[in-house]
Amino acid sequence: MNSTRQLHLNAFIYGAGHHTMGWRHPDSSANRVGDIAYYEELARLAEHGCFDAVFFADGQSVNHEYAAGIPWFLEPVTALSAMARATSNIGLVTTISASFYSPFHAARLLASLDHISSGRAGINVVTSMFDAEARNHSMDALPGHAQRYERAEEFVEAMQGLWDSWSDSALPVDREAGSYLDPTQIRPINHRGKHFSVAGPLSVPRCPQGRPVLFQAGSSEAGRSFAARHAEAIYSVSWDLESALEYAVDLRARIDDVGRAGTQVPILPGLVAYIGATRAEALGKKEALDSYLDFDSAIKQLNMFTGQDYSSHPLGALVAPLPPVSEFSGPQGRYLTVQRIIETKQPTLRELLGFLAAGGGHATMIGTPTEIADEIEQWFLAGACDGFNLMCPSFPAGLEDFVDLVVPILQERGLFRTAYPGQTLRDSLGLTRPERLDSAMVRG
Repeated sequence: MNSTRQLHLNAFIYGAGHHTMGWRHPDSSANRVGDIAYYEELARLAEHGCFDAVFFADGQSVNHEYAAGIPWFLEPVTALSAMARATSNIGLVTTISASFYSPFHAARLLASLDHISSGRAGINVVTSMFDAEARNHSMDALPGHAQRYERAEEFVEAMQGLWDSWSDSALPVDREAGSYLDPTQIRPINHRGKHFSVAGPLSVPRCPQGRPVLFQAGSSEAGRSFAARHAEAIYSVSWDLESALEYAVDLRARIDDVGRAGTQVPILPGLVAYIGATRAEALGKKEALDSYLDFDSAIKQLNMFTGQDYSSHPLGALVAPLPPVSEFSGPQGRYLTVQRIIETKQPTLRELLGFLAAGGGHATMIGTPTEIADEIEQWFLAGACDGFNLMCPSFPAGLEDFVDLVVPILQERGLFRTAYPGQTLRDSLGLTRPERLDSAMVRG
């Protein structure tokens, strides 16, 4: 197939892999999750496959009573800065919580990463999920969902103002005149809002990309509205083609409604892929990882994601439909996904935990390289997505399988690039470099 529209692929880097118990497999990389060389190798592997970016998420708490899963380890911006030096083209995206960071701190970190990487930085703005995280940041609990998104709106506004506080010509470095910078090209932002007071300017000059690429991953009503107004690319959660198409249609309509009609905003659902020479071999890879599943720990996690208590629920009994999402105060995107699986599959508790074992309910494709490529193409041509955020059940094997076996098929079909189109993450995503905001647009 020949097409001018092409897929975007990200690699979601997470520990030894996205299968919650895959680290127990004897061939897993569990003993390397604190080794920066390991992450550099994964980034180079994804770059070999011409992926747009690697995505390094973050968490702000550890459940010290939960022994079955790998906790958060390296701080993402630090790790991505090292990965930038080990790569040349691949984008470097990290999670930043608007609930815990100040705009100045976040803007400086990401601007620095963009300079270090020569224009490959991206930021996934989140509002955080759990009260345990809040307790590490001088709060007893997270604010309500609406309040968190209100803060995130102002966070992005102030952060973008800081990135635009330097013009591209602010550093003449004129040795003869003794003028390193031009003060007329640098301005304060004097932001005064409900949640933040930021004078500016930023202490880092304007980024190679103008601004790092702004990603968003919320699936709730507030999250979708936020994405429509601000996102330049979106990480989404869709269990099946129907829900992915519904989400994509809704987001594109919202983007049009807020005055961004015609704006290219790639939508990238998470994708868990098990790949084998035959479908039986691919299923065998899933079964091998699932065999290590700790059901007690998996049930605790399911309880956390749903606000329900399945501790005494028989593994072989059907799971009842969940209450409306409006009654749940936790991570709504994950809740909606679990709700969708229950509605479409009517699973037993054992089956539900199996679906959630890798990727937590993201799209799961199992089969030969051709079968995986066929399903990816189906989603893409249906308009359900612009690509995928690959969530390999195991690293590095899952990423190797995808890069070596699936990517060449997508390239042969004209669905995916064979070389990078430019130097920056914006080049890879087909995004324009943003103009510097006029000072009148910055809140004073």
